[in-house]
Amino acid sequence: MHAIIEAPAPPAPVPGLLLHCGAEIVRREELARIETPKPTDTWFPLAHEDLVREVEGQLTGAGFLIDSANHSLSHHGGRYFGILQVRLPNHEATGYSWVVGLRNSHDKSYPAGLVAGTRVFVCDNLAFSGEVKLSRKHTRHAVRDLKHLTARAVGQLGDRFHHLDRRIAAYRNEPMPDWAAHDLVVRAVDCRAITTTQICHVLDEWRHPRHPEFEPRTAWSLFNAFTEVQKTVNPHHSLARGEALHGLFDAATGVN
Repeated sequence: MHAIIEAPAPPAPVPGLLLHCGAEIVRREELARIETPKPTDTWFPLAHEDLVREVEGQLTGAGFLIDSANHSLSHHGGRYFGILQVRLPNHEATGYSWVVGLRNSHDKSYPAGLVAGTRVFVCDNLAFSGEVKLSRKHTRHAVRDLKHLTARAVGQLGDRFHHLDRRIAAYRNEPMPDWAAHDLVVRAVDCRAITTTQICHVLDEWRHPRHPEFEPRTAWSLFNAFTEVQKTVNPHHSLARGEALHGLFDAATGVN
């Protein structure tokens, strides 16, 4: 009689990491198994593992604590997207955390980069703002300069995170009557923060919030109506849409 050996269960999706069609959650150690393509005369790709390891080291070196890390791969390992939930000692954020979005590609689709963002605990909504590209493209010296490039990028995160704190405080303190909410939804289509097919879904989240935390009629509640709908969006697209959405709400709430 042969013993039955059960295959290990795949890692469970972790709240806060949004995946698009064809992507899969992977363990940290699986990144090292992805073969980096050979460079060409004009293109020098970065290994996913090297990028993540360097950013993690720079974050901890800058005093950040990494509470959780989630990683995903798509296009047969050619594209990587990850989220690191970080904080500073003695920093308290009410109801949300800071996150660093990381991305890299082996198929020339986009350069390596990282972006500051927030994750709302009650609903795991993510919103990104202001990507910092580690290089304009995978150039000859990208690998050699990785430590310097990530140090510079991580150095910009502190100011970006504190700006996000000020933004959210302003959103929470800004009353949002229905007529203003409807106007912002239309303007969100104009600035490509959402598509026309998402209008009814955003309005439904606004009119009937599934979380009591968003029942107050404020800009913060409306913002989360948008980000709730954005959970179905490809995370690479959500970077640009997040920036557009923040720009729209910054103007509406007087955030400088």
